[in-house]
Amino acid sequence: MTQPIVLDWEKISSLLDQIEIHEPMKQAFIEYSNGNAEIPPVGELLFEEPPGEVHIKYGYIKGGSFYVIKIASGFSGNNQLGVKPGQGMMLLFDIVTGIPKAILIDQANLTDLRTGIAGAMASVLLANEGTESVAIIGNGVQARYQARCLMELMPIKIINVWGRDKEKSKKLQQDLSDLDAELLIHEDLADVIKQNKLIITTTSSKKAIIQSNWVQPGTHITAVGSDTPEKCELDSDILSRADIVVADSIPQNQLRGEIHQALKKGTIQPNELVEIGQIFEGSAQGRNHFDQITVADLTGVAVQDLVIAEAVYKVAIS
Repeated sequence: MTQPIVLDWEKISSLLDQIEIHEPMKQAFIEYSNGNAEIPPVGELLFEEPPGEVHIKYGYIKGGSFYVIKIASGFSGNNQLGVKPGQGMMLLFDIVTGIPKAILIDQANLTDLRTGIAGAMASVLLANEGTESVAIIGNGVQARYQARCLMELMPIKIINVWGRDKEKSKKLQQDLSDLDAELLIHEDLADVIKQNKLIITTTSSKKAIIQSNWVQPGTHITAVGSDTPEKCELDSDILSRADIVVADSIPQNQLRGEIHQALKKGTIQPNELVEIGQIFEGSAQGRNHFDQITVADLTGVAVQDLVIAEAVYKVAIS
């Protein structure tokens, strides 16, 4: 049996310029929403001391060539050890034989990248056309990916950043200094939310930090930070005010993320939700008025891991 290829992050990152996954990811979301993907519930390990979490996602698209198993962890204390907080790998298998084809030891970077790409795609899909300013809430790894991926798709001129740690925000500003946009650091979160019509949340907060009365008509929020049942960045009343609430996976969002929190409180009902794949396909309505409030709650679906792992593998063997 042919051994699977094994790629570390250094090798994987050298291949990324040869990969285009926006269209494959869009189609993967459509296939998922059409019932053409098998995605079991997320496996999860949560740790108290030291604090950390491990997510296991896996699945396949019917008629495809591969299935994927992804293990991604986050241990915040790693920073003090000089180790990247995110770790993990993606395992790609032949869907006909089960033969392993690739072991991608990506340190969770592919997860961060596919999350950034999906967030940017959701923002383009639902924000008002011509939006040139964005507020990114948080100053960690995902804030960086969201900014970079968004700049590839939208004519953003000003990136407004709010984070609890001002020094980390300054480091973020330095790391993104190559972007063709002005990056401004803010201390007043309420003011940032009130002044921006595109908001991207990337924190690991377990309580709502954005209040409903701050959100102005015409605002779109892409929420990517709340990917466990405990996390919450948005006041649930924001979702009840929203004209459109979008999930990446309705079954998964009912168990985790902002939608999960709002359903628990009864501020929204399951029949009010649509999936991003439905909007991509055109079977559900996206934004159709400038003053609408829209929310995309992205908890990360295994079809995203599948398409990015497959893309890396195909380039690696070409």
